[in-house]
Order: sequence, then structure tokens, then C-alpha cells
Amino acid sequence: MESYKKLLLANKAWVQDKLNVREDYFLRMADDQKPDFLWIGCSDSRVPAEEVTGTEPGELFVHRNIANQVLHTDFNMLSVLQYAIEVLKVNHVIVCGHYGCGGVRNAMSHKHLGLINKWLRNIKDVYRMHQHELDGLPDTARKLSRLVELNVQEQVWKLAETSFVQHAWQAGHPLHIHGWVYDLQTGLIKDQLMLKPGTPIEDIYKLEFDDLPGEH
Repeated sequence: MESYKKLLLANKAWVQDKLNVREDYFLRMADDQKPDFLWIGCSDSRVPAEEVTGTEPGELFVHRNIANQVLHTDFNMLSVLQYAIEVLKVNHVIVCGHYGCGGVRNAMSHKHLGLINKWLRNIKDVYRMHQHELDGLPDTARKLSRLVELNVQEQVWKLAETSFVQHAWQAGHPLHIHGWVYDLQTGLIKDQLMLKPGTPIEDIYKLEFDDLPGEH
């Protein structure tokens, strides 16, 4: 049997399992989505967002890219972020990286990988900002794990600098931003940091909005 056909068969089995529990399962799902979480994760096939969090369809709004990057020039990610915050009204945005990330590992190298080098450049910038700490670690494995953590932390702060998050905070939306790291060897998620609504950011990134009460 061709490999892709196994996916179609597995889909039919999954559908039947859900219908056995509740006959209107998919009818309820088709009406609307009201997730409380936006998940920005790595494209790595070993880190399926719903599986590692034990969530059902409709609970997570998901965006994935190589090494869970938050780039202010990535209109795909920005569109997902805006929709999640302004339309779906999520209360939590989660950036989840994972130990052993291939994107982070390649960013630490000097390999020429073509177009992906442009993407990984952003992780190299994270390395540069923390070079003193990283160069002081005893081996490559420790450096990789620490850079994975630092990369997640940097993406969380980049989220706080976006206009969508700042506007939500200034409008009183209780939006929390989380930085997590998934451990492939244990299956556990490590909570790195959380930014509560109104967390101060660097002054140069602050924006003012004319459409907020008291701004006119």
C-alpha cells in the first residue's frame, strides 16, 4: 500500500472513533471555532501541537514554521497573529520551541543551505546577542539546548513588540504571551517565561494608537 493511502485510512478510523463517542461531533466542530490559544511552533513533525498538549480540534489556533520564528516581515505569521487576537479573541499566545531543533542546529553552523540561510539568519542574531554566555558552555549539545531556549525567549519579546499585541494590551485585552520548550526525549514541556498584559517593552518599540479611549 502506498504511504499516503495509509493516511486516508487512518482518517476514516479517526472519524469513526469520534462518531462512536458523539454522533454530532463534527457538526458541532463545523459551526465555528473559539480557541483560547494561538500556538506558534516549529514545523518539526515530532512536535504536533494538539498531541503534546492533549487538546481537541477547536482549542488551538496553530501556526508553524522552521524554528518557531516571529518575524516582523513574515506576513503569513502576522496575519495569523492579527486574526487570532482581533477576530478569535484568544487570551494566550504560545511560542513553543523544542530541544534538538534542526533549524537552530543549522543556524549554529556555517553550512550554506540556500534560501533557508536567510531564515536562519534571525537565529544567528540571537546567538550573537548571547554569544558570551553560549561560548562559555562546555559542549555543542549544551549550546544547542540553550540557544533553543534563548530563541524562544527572543520570539516572545518580538510578539510583545508587534502592533497587534500592543493594541490589545492598551485596549484592556487580557492577552498573555508564553514561551515554552518541548523535550523530545521526555515529552514534557518546559515553561520558560510569560509576559502578562501590559508588560513593559523597550521604549523604542512602543506604539501609540489613536482609536483607544482617551487617545483622541
